[in-house]
Amino acid sequence: MEKPLWQPSADRTAATNLHTFLQGLKDQIDDAPADYDGLHRFSIDRMEEFWTAVWDFSGIVAKNRGNAVLINPGKMPGARFFPDAILNFSENLLRRRDDGIALIFRAEDKIERSLTWTQLYDEVSRVARALKQLGLKPGDRCAGFVPNAPEAVIAMLGATANGGVWTSCSPDFGTQGVLDRFGQVEPTVLFACDGYYYNGVWQDSLGRVAEIVEGLRTVERVVIFSIRDEAPDLSGIPGAVSWVDFVGSQPATEIEFVHLPFGHPLYIMYSSGTTGIPKCIVHGAGGTLLKHLEEQRLQSDIKRDDRVFYFTTCGWMMWNWMVTALASEATLVLYDGSPFAPSASVLFDYADAAGVTYFGTSAKYIDALAKEGLKPMDTHDLGTVRTIASTGSPLVPESFDYIYQNVKRDVCLSSIAGGTDIIGCFVGGNPMGPVWRGEIQKRVLGMEVEVFNDSGESLIGEKGELVCTRPFPSMPLGFWQDPDGSKYRGAYFEKFPNVWCHGDFVELTEHGGLIIYGRSDATLNPGGVRIGTAEIYRQVEAFEEVEEAICVGQEWDNDTRVVLFVRMRGGHALDAALIDDIRKRVRANCSPRHMPAKVIAVADIPRTKSGKITELAVRDIIHGRSIKNQEALANPEALALFADIAELQTP
Repeated sequence: MEKPLWQPSADRTAATNLHTFLQGLKDQIDDAPADYDGLHRFSIDRMEEFWTAVWDFSGIVAKNRGNAVLINPGKMPGARFFPDAILNFSENLLRRRDDGIALIFRAEDKIERSLTWTQLYDEVSRVARALKQLGLKPGDRCAGFVPNAPEAVIAMLGATANGGVWTSCSPDFGTQGVLDRFGQVEPTVLFACDGYYYNGVWQDSLGRVAEIVEGLRTVERVVIFSIRDEAPDLSGIPGAVSWVDFVGSQPATEIEFVHLPFGHPLYIMYSSGTTGIPKCIVHGAGGTLLKHLEEQRLQSDIKRDDRVFYFTTCGWMMWNWMVTALASEATLVLYDGSPFAPSASVLFDYADAAGVTYFGTSAKYIDALAKEGLKPMDTHDLGTVRTIASTGSPLVPESFDYIYQNVKRDVCLSSIAGGTDIIGCFVGGNPMGPVWRGEIQKRVLGMEVEVFNDSGESLIGEKGELVCTRPFPSMPLGFWQDPDGSKYRGAYFEKFPNVWCHGDFVELTEHGGLIIYGRSDATLNPGGVRIGTAEIYRQVEAFEEVEEAICVGQEWDNDTRVVLFVRMRGGHALDAALIDDIRKRVRANCSPRHMPAKVIAVADIPRTKSGKITELAVRDIIHGRSIKNQEALANPEALALFADIAELQTP
């Protein structure tokens, strides 16, 4: 009989925020739910009661909440949560002021420092005051071309304290990639760093900052900080001042938080931009705060004094998600640089040293650890770690095995999934429930997630489109420069009217969990049968010789054939015997339709800045179609490896 990989003890269950939340509902409501599944149903059927309870449980700080909870509940888009509420996002993240540690920071093994809650508040007050004197008004954009350092957090909080809108890219972006993003939203202030460490090497950023400023005519002030605590030479950057000069004369005072409507713009996020200019997705202050607090307090069990780590850059939405943990009075554990420098154990070293309780990373990182043969269970304590979270791509069943066999046995492994589009999750963890191999635990509370076939019929136990059929607080306010909302509606609501269609190819399981098989637009259709690429990757990447793979459909002979590209591990070559083994394994463990018609070795695989492989770009290249926005890629030079491959012109 199948058993879960992990089940929380009774004591651990009783200690969760989720259990406390359920008990609170029982004290208030006669027919309160008794378990997670009941609570999920309650969160959908009685949405207004649920989100009000989340607001109260999280202690959201607001000038006014108002009586209305949800208007236009049957309209997507068009529904609005807490339409009369007035608040400030930054104020909610800075509610704590004491000598406890608020931020811990490491840049590989080069730099380490920390800030207390009092120091964080004071630094934000200085930045907020300096921005106000500069003339920053509610709705003005502040941009960050920044590493994952304390100054990035401080700048965001200072901007949003004034009602400014924050948007950011990580400093590994090329100049054009930054201009494709910031150029659309026209920031008035740019925060940047003089450089960053990666693989032990200092990467200077000032040359690109100068180019970016030249292309951003709306920028009135450039503020440069150095994580090395040095004075950078700013002579080549018009309008630039050092962080020290920008805030140095400002006293640390009480912050005059600007209170604005629940739906006031907070963040501008960007789609990956690998098929054109990135879409600028506008997220509201109240919806982002409420959604993150639900996910962090209830789904992730984050508490006061917890130490929250997520391996991310400021160009990925997980940075925005992680920073909100300050609203739960938890410590942020920031890391910038390579996760393998100076060694493959660096993040586990950091977890032990910082006492991390919530350890977040990507599925690709976990797979890389497994291929390295790393066994942190034998070398590290990790006694404080209660949750390991994974996102960015599907976490394969073998990676579940790896965590429990080689990292930690008593841990809640939360594979989570959502996106930049909703700045949160559709599906995620349940700290009160079991972890089943290869499955995301549950649909997130307040999210009416279903699986539809092409006719819009709901499925269980079959693969289809991930949809959300009811509104939720973190739906975007819209897209920037989309006055009639047509681009926004076309992105999510065109396929199934009044239903959010996210673009993931998924299956709901008998346990109430979910399996993701890849992006819908990257699914393969040999013989008209839809196949998720994640199913193939799971089989192929199990081979020790294969470092990584990317799979696309090639139009061939009035059909689609499956083409698999593999990047080999050092010391290994792709030969006829290995190709035969790969094809046999895929056929045996998936189906004959999954079996690749071609298996081709490549030296590199193109990926986005957040580490996701770009199947659509590779598909376009092999069909001779141009890629409009190569700046969106971390390694655009890899695309050339897929052009004009002779083997793809033969049967």
